[in-house]
Amino acid sequence: MKRNLYRVLFLACVLGLWELAASTVISPFWISKPTLIIQRLFELLLSGQLIWHSSITITEAFIGLTLGMVVGVPIGLALGLRRAFAEIVDPFIAGLYSLPRVALAPLFIIWFGIGLLSKVMLAFSLVVFIFILNIQDGLRNGDRELSDLMKTMRAPRAYVIRKVLLPSVVPWIFASLRIGLGLALIGAVISEVIGASRGLGWYIEYSSGQFDTTGAFAGLVVLMIIAMLGNELVKLVENRVLHWRDAENHGLAG
Repeated sequence: MKRNLYRVLFLACVLGLWELAASTVISPFWISKPTLIIQRLFELLLSGQLIWHSSITITEAFIGLTLGMVVGVPIGLALGLRRAFAEIVDPFIAGLYSLPRVALAPLFIIWFGIGLLSKVMLAFSLVVFIFILNIQDGLRNGDRELSDLMKTMRAPRAYVIRKVLLPSVVPWIFASLRIGLGLALIGAVISEVIGASRGLGWYIEYSSGQFDTTGAFAGLVVLMIIAMLGNELVKLVENRVLHWRDAENHGLAG
C-alpha cells in the first residue's frame, strides 16, 4: 500500500514539474502539457479512436510475443540440452540477433504486405532471440545441486529433465516475457510508422506530421500504460506460477 502511494506521489511530482516547465520555461509546442494530453486522451476515448488504435497495436504485439515464445522456448531448450550442437550454431544465432531488425522493417512490408502479418513478424523477430538466449542460460545455470543429487541417485535423464531442468527455466521464461513485451510493442509500432493506416504507431506518426505534439505524446502515454499493465500482469502470473513451483520443489525435497 505504501509503495503504491509513493508511486502516485512520484507520478504527481513528474507531471507537476512537466506542467510547470511547459507553462514557464519551454513552449508547449515542443513538449505539450499533461493537462492537454489528458484532455486529448479523453477526446480520443469518447470518439472510440483510443480503443480502436490501441486494440490493433496490442493485437499485433501480443501475437508477435506469443509466437516468439512458442518458437523461442523449444529452440532454447534444444540448444541448452544439446550443448555440442549449440556451440556450432551459437555464432549464427548471435549474428542474426545483432541484425538491425528495425532497418529491415521495410523488407518485412515487402515480404509480408502492409497488413497485420508484417507487424506481427517484426515483433516476432525482436522477441524470439530473447527467449532462445534466456532459456539457454536458464538451463546452463539451473539447480546444479539438485541435478547432481538426481544423478547420484541414478535417476533417468528424462526424469531429471522433467523434474529439475525444465522447472529451472520457468523464471527465465517470465523474464523473457517481461523483456519481450516491450520489444513486441516496439516492433508493432515501428511497422505501423513505416506502413499502416491505423494503430498507435500510425497515430503518433500522423500527429507528428501535423505538428501535433499533444497527439504524439498522447499516443506515447497510451503505449507506456499498455506496457506497464502488461508487465504487472506478467508479474502476477509469475508470482502464482513460481509459488506453485516452490511448493512442488519442497514436496520433492521432502
